[in-house]
Amino acid sequence: MAAPVGKIVWVGRVLSVLTSLVFLMTGVMKLKGGPQLEEGFAHLGLPMSMQVPLAILEISCGVIYLIPATSVLGAILLAGYMGGAILTHWRVGDPFIAQIVLGLLVWLGLYLREQRLRGLLPLRLKLSETP
Repeated sequence: MAAPVGKIVWVGRVLSVLTSLVFLMTGVMKLKGGPQLEEGFAHLGLPMSMQVPLAILEISCGVIYLIPATSVLGAILLAGYMGGAILTHWRVGDPFIAQIVLGLLVWLGLYLREQRLRGLLPLRLKLSETP
């Protein structure tokens, strides 16, 4: 018997697709290359030899995240990827709030669309008093 699909689940799906599109788009931009990418890599202190491996990693993690059976693994991989992005930007003194927000949106989208995760990490709206 299928679980009921409510508005919260659809919000989670939309968030998940939108965040995945960001990863897919930036991965494709890395594959495409160009002078702006070279400037960005130089600014971050990354060799251009990392262009294709990073693009493949980013696209792969985004796809794994979108597949329902592997979505939790995808969220873990994307969180790790974003951790690396945060550290890279922090190291050169760039702001990294966008990377934090994107990482949070990955987990929020999964939390809203995945009943098993909501069961594992329940939100408690009201603290119960113990005598």
